[in-house]
Amino acid sequence: MEKRVEGRLSFKQKPGLVVYVTCGDPSVAATREIVLSAVRAGADVIELGVPFSDPVADGPVIQRASERALRHGTSLADVLKLAAEVRRESEAGLVIFSYFNPVLRFGLERFADEASRAGVDGVLITDLTIEEAAEHRRVMEQRGLATIFLAAPTSPDARLKKIVQACHGFVYAVSRTGVTGAQQQLASDAADLVKRIRKFTKLPVAVGFGVSNAAQFAKVGSFADAAAVGSAIVQAIEKNPGREAAAVADLVRFLKSGTAQSASSQI
Repeated sequence: MEKRVEGRLSFKQKPGLVVYVTCGDPSVAATREIVLSAVRAGADVIELGVPFSDPVADGPVIQRASERALRHGTSLADVLKLAAEVRRESEAGLVIFSYFNPVLRFGLERFADEASRAGVDGVLITDLTIEEAAEHRRVMEQRGLATIFLAAPTSPDARLKKIVQACHGFVYAVSRTGVTGAQQQLASDAADLVKRIRKFTKLPVAVGFGVSNAAQFAKVGSFADAAAVGSAIVQAIEKNPGREAAAVADLVRFLKSGTAQSASSQI
């Protein structure tokens, strides 16, 4: 695995912030500005979400975003082109976040080649199980692309070990069962899952699914290396037509303000 990949996904300042966007919502050009604005506001890693017609792991907010992006004709090729444009202006970590079908249709080796040329650091395939991922892992590793898998609280230790040992870059810990979506309270078993993951790997652990405010972000930072925020970001885009980039930057700064307050209270 190339050193550049691990470096961009290593979360040098804890907790790190992983920001998810659905590419093409409201447009590919707008997504570019949203991503760069999020990075300038403090995001460490950007998940470039590939819109898909049947996003079974996602809640209504990201489902609507996918529908809007697909109506505009946004494709995986557009996402890879966007990644290359962002890479020319930013050294933030870039992860392609997709369901497997668009990648299979594009061609696995072609996808890996173009992702590597675009400066992408890693790939997270939402619906690809570890038992079926051997070819995907081989192709990504040959191109120096990190493979990131979802680790769920329902996985027994034996399977959890297989999942996290197949990861490069970081491990994505799913804080709760069910679909994505902002939650009022962080799942109580998130910290236990991170503790279990740490038994099997020294990689950073990012916690996602439900993190939506500064207090939750700070809480995740007390037991994990990073928090992944998706639905709250996508909702900010949906609710602020014409000022999406500014709204996302405001949200990123708000999320990180909780850790700043926590740090100052300990001085």
